[in-house]
Amino acid sequence: MSDIKRYGAEGGVGQGRQHMPFARAVQADGWLYVSGQVPRRDGQMVAGNVTEQSHVVIGNLMAILAEAGYGPEHVVRCGVWLDDARDFSAFNEVFKHYFGEHPPARACVESRMVVDCKVEVDCVAYKRQSD
Repeated sequence: MSDIKRYGAEGGVGQGRQHMPFARAVQADGWLYVSGQVPRRDGQMVAGNVTEQSHVVIGNLMAILAEAGYGPEHVVRCGVWLDDARDFSAFNEVFKHYFGEHPPARACVESRMVVDCKVEVDCVAYKRQSD
């Protein structure tokens, strides 16, 4: 049986102080699945353009990776949701800033967001148990 560790299993607080019933990340057998991150800092959505919001989003993602003992070099796949496809190039510049030396596989779609933001990113990372 695999060891499973949940980060933030108590759930967070979303819009309207609603309890969010999912973990920030779940680790199992070297794999780390990080829930979608939005531009939230100290419980509040960060306003701004897609560049500013993307730095907050990926910064949140990196903080969760670090908490679990992973780094950008361990990320094997990212999922990206953009509110406006015209933000694709600006987002790519921010993404390259964090993952330039270790580019993961990635999917990016235009999608209406559940919360009032311009971007959301999730990821899957892998690190051998012995690393």
